[in-house]
Amino acid sequence: MSRISKDEVKHVANLARLAITEEEADTFTKQLDDIITYAEQLNELDTEGVEPTTHVLDLKNVLRKDEPKKWIEQEEALKNAPEHQDGQFKVPSVLE
Repeated sequence: MSRISKDEVKHVANLARLAITEEEADTFTKQLDDIITYAEQLNELDTEGVEPTTHVLDLKNVLRKDEPKKWIEQEEALKNAPEHQDGQFKVPSVLE
């Protein structure tokens, strides 16, 4: 028994704004049914006690502590700028 119907394939194609022929609908129905059958094999696995993961490797995002620190003064930040005006970097206009 097919897990996806030809009408469902046509409906999804319509939602995706794809024009498919009857032959393509038949082909896609068979291909999608094969994919669903293959994916359903995962239901046969015993996953009791297995924690869900978001990545196959045990990675942790290491960030520094968000602590305030002294920053350079405005004049020092602008001293190497090619151009500055009124305490701000002056850059060429990108809008016409």
